[in-house]
Amino acid sequence: MIDKTKKLYIAGHQGMVGSALMRKFQAKGFTNIVTRTFEELDLRRQKDVEEFFEKGKPSYVIIAAAKVGGILANNTYRAEFIYDNLVIETNLIHSAYCAGVEKLIFLGSSCIYPKNAPQPLKEEYLLSGYLEDTNEPYAVAKIAGIKMCENYYKQYGCNFYSVMPTNLYGANDNYDLNTSHVLPALIRKFHEAKVGGNKETKGQSDKVVVWGTGKPRREFMYVDDLADAVYYLINSIDAKDLYAKEISLINVGTGEDLTIAELAALVGKVVGFDGEIIYDSTQPDGTPRKLLNVSRIHELGWSHKTSLEVVD
Repeated sequence: MIDKTKKLYIAGHQGMVGSALMRKFQAKGFTNIVTRTFEELDLRRQKDVEEFFEKGKPSYVIIAAAKVGGILANNTYRAEFIYDNLVIETNLIHSAYCAGVEKLIFLGSSCIYPKNAPQPLKEEYLLSGYLEDTNEPYAVAKIAGIKMCENYYKQYGCNFYSVMPTNLYGANDNYDLNTSHVLPALIRKFHEAKVGGNKETKGQSDKVVVWGTGKPRREFMYVDDLADAVYYLINSIDAKDLYAKEISLINVGTGEDLTIAELAALVGKVVGFDGEIIYDSTQPDGTPRKLLNVSRIHELGWSHKTSLEVVD
């Protein structure tokens, strides 16, 4: 167990993942959590990050800070996605090493796995094939973070390792249609269509257009379950436990998936939309399927608690 009185730095505490981590660790009695807003500390500025670690000297670090978005944002802002994420993670990981951080967990993404890798995705499939083009820059940056943690352990003995979450949803999600992931985008589309379809509000649409064919399969996990997994791992697992088994990362997910069409129907049902769903096959589908193999984290004693269909 880690010491709840020692300084814990959560990078990216205002985002969906970071805020879930804050809720979890505060609820568990951590009394010395350190945070910085973007205005207080731009993680892309190496000198500022180095000074923050030199002065603050946190004992534990969880990296949830990243530039993230859905398929449109990934494909549009390709240079920003690779540059910002590379700089953020390299500044944080190297500064953590220099400051003697006791333990660090780097949060990645399931998009690191090859586009046509066997399903479900095992940790050892990393770098076994070509990536999905639409999110390749982001995936390359995340893979670099994984390899930094792995090799800082191999060269310096740093207790740093990586956790790969599946697609997440929950409080503080991003509902901007230009930058959001599929689930919040669908929630917004269905809600606006429902409100817009009301004659009294002079609405504009009783239809919802969903990108792609609806055939790709995706896995979704409640973000507070991820926070619970990170809390479990930081208390129970050290880098040596993984690397001794030649594992440089660990998947965190539900082990269950559904098609985008099934997801759209579910969101429509929950929102109360009874109009028409149209699939725009001129838009990209992305990776055909992304289902994580979560057998390893199950073997370590953790599994998710929340079902997609019962969250309010």
